[in-house]
Order: sequence, then structure tokens, then C-alpha cells
Amino acid sequence: MERKRASDYPQDLLNLFDKYVHGVIDRRGFLVGAAKFAAGGLTATMLLDELSPKFAEAQQVPPNDKRLATETIEYDSPQGSGTMKGYLARPANAKDKRLPGILVIHENRGLNPHIEDIARRLALESFMAFAPDALTPLGGYPGDEDKARELFQKLDQTKAREDFVSAANVLRGRADCTGKIGAVGFCYGGGIVNFLATRMPELKAGVPFYGAQAPAADVPKIKAPLLIHYAENDERINAGWPAYEAALKANKKKYKVFIYPGTQHGFNNDTTPRYDAAAAKLAWSRTIDFFKKNLT
Repeated sequence: MERKRASDYPQDLLNLFDKYVHGVIDRRGFLVGAAKFAAGGLTATMLLDELSPKFAEAQQVPPNDKRLATETIEYDSPQGSGTMKGYLARPANAKDKRLPGILVIHENRGLNPHIEDIARRLALESFMAFAPDALTPLGGYPGDEDKARELFQKLDQTKAREDFVSAANVLRGRADCTGKIGAVGFCYGGGIVNFLATRMPELKAGVPFYGAQAPAADVPKIKAPLLIHYAENDERINAGWPAYEAALKANKKKYKVFIYPGTQHGFNNDTTPRYDAAAAKLAWSRTIDFFKKNLT
């Protein structure tokens, strides 16, 4: 069966699913709202299943790919949650070579298989990619997106932000890292990239995908160039862009922004129907070029 795309669903249903993904409504709220879109033998539960991630089907780089060396490592976050865990991926043939590092920051479900796959894709581009799991203090990613979303709402976000700062510093300080690091994040992770840009002058490049913007008052602190990706159909996130852009311009910050026509929030995530292959391919190639320009 051919995989469905976002265009196969009503925009109002996609907007409802976005609210569910981001905790505005719960599972029951989605099912009640989706009932009016159920037709032709489809139930609201079936619609939820169709729209939810399919990790195995979308995986691009298998965990046991011989071209890569991967491991789960622990790191200290003294100003955050204490001992944290993250997934590290690097080229297997670069054992004695120092590499630029990229922090990979997940959505609001923790370190799921898709984000681990993103880290492996970056490692194949000759970067050392490190993907922390913000859910570590709550037991780590639970293997279920609904449970992960529920756990995420229990996180102390002040500590979580410190956990990502610590992760960036750990990556930058590794003996096998050149000391040049960038950060890429998606949705919640995109917002963390914007935060790190205001917090860490050592950051050399930031790529937020449809992430919440940094407060205008913090923009003067940004040192890293930014490559910003937005979906066209993402009213919730895009509402903050005009003020952010005005602050970036007023403070003469280096940035490029791309808004991809016809796309939905999450268009780069190839595990769901919101994935837009053409836009994702273009955004990814721009991201890799940006990191190579600024980190190598």
C-alpha cells in the first residue's frame, strides 16, 4: 500500500493532531475531535495510528551500520538533572581523527529511534553527532510515543535546558572533537537550539527546524550563524517569527530562513504522513552544507 501524505488528510485534522502531539489536547480529545473525519471504514483510532510515527519503515541508517561507531554514554549535568545519557555516533573509519561535533536535539518525546537515525545520518557526513535524552531523569525514552509525551510534561524544563548546555560542553570538550560544535533540533529541539545560541557563545552554527524562537531581549547574545527552517502551515510556531526576525535584523545577526511552501509542522520527520520528501531533502542538504561551511 502506498504511504499516505499530509495532502491526503484535511488540514483541520492535521491541526488537531498537532495539538495532540504538543500536549494541547490529550488522546481522548484527539479521538473525539477526529471522529468527524472518520469515514469510509476509517475510525478515529485508525486515523491516529496512520498519523503516528512508523520508525522501522522510515529508518535510513540501521543501528548496526558497519560504517559507524555508535554508543550510549553518560555525562554529568551538575546544574541540571545530574547524570544524563545520550547517543553518540561517529564514522567508524575516523578512530584517530578529531571531528567537528553536532548536538542533535529531539522533539517533545525524548530520544526516540528517529532522532537516533538523524544522528547516524550526520555521522555519515563525517561529523560526530551526540543526541542527549532529556527524559533520562524519568527513566529515559520509554519506547512508546504516548508515554514519552506524558513523561515529557513532567520534566523540570529549567533543568532540562541545563542538561543540553552540559551536553554541548561535553561534546565540545571531547578529545576526539575539534572543539567546533553546532546544534540541530526539531520542534521542541528547534527551540532548544535557539536557546543555546543565546546561551553559548562557543556554538558555531545553529539549525532550528520549526522551533520556538528565543526572546527578543536575548537575541543580542547570539554569536552563531543560524539556518532556520519553517513549515508554511504551522501557525502556532510561525506566529513568533516576525518579532524574532526583527530582533535578528536589529542586532545584525547572521541568519538565513526558509519557509517551505505547502508543508506541515514536522515535515522533515519521515516517520509520519506530515513528511514532505522534496522539502525535507532540500532542507537537509542546506543543513549539511551549512554545517560543513561553519564547522569544518
